[in-house]
Amino acid sequence: MNQKPDAPNFDSTFRAGLLELLAWRRDVRRFRSEPLPPGMVERLIEVACLAPSVGLSQPWRFVLVEDVGRREAAIANFESCNADALADYDGGLATRYARLKLAGLREAPCHLAVFADRSTTVGHGLGRRTMPEMADYSVVTAIFSMWLVARAEGVGMGWVSILDPVVIARILDVPKDWRFIGYFCIGYPMDDEDIPELERAGWEHRRSPQEFVFCR
Repeated sequence: MNQKPDAPNFDSTFRAGLLELLAWRRDVRRFRSEPLPPGMVERLIEVACLAPSVGLSQPWRFVLVEDVGRREAAIANFESCNADALADYDGGLATRYARLKLAGLREAPCHLAVFADRSTTVGHGLGRRTMPEMADYSVVTAIFSMWLVARAEGVGMGWVSILDPVVIARILDVPKDWRFIGYFCIGYPMDDEDIPELERAGWEHRRSPQEFVFCR
């Protein structure tokens, strides 16, 4: 009879450290230019693949953007979309928006695009009949798992959302069934902060959890 190993004991010290990790996770925009150690990103992706997924479908698809031309095309798309976004703001808000640093695409040594393959037959469609977007949500859990471990390793991640999904998919030449989820800058952060940059810039502030809880 095979004996399974004992379950790990997540004691109070571990739980306190986990809470600290969650509190110190940041969306990084300012990176040092030094490269990451060989194999670091691949190791982070391995952790991401431990995330839960609907029907055990594992729909995540990771694209390491190493080609200089493709990187420059992604940066150009960000700059175009960012200019369009700026035009939507008026007056003082436009000035404040223009001052925000919303990406570290030129500084970060690693670019990673993440997609959800909604067409995958892995998992046999379980859990996706009424909510096909569950594949997308599964990929987001993988991203967040990777993000936490990156922070624990002293590595920063920045989610660049000011992009055109159709253009990015074309730049990266991915299958048409892959849905763009996010484009990430990865590298060593310039500094460590326990307060989000947008909050430090006065753009927004973190609200009490009680504001988001409703009883029915």
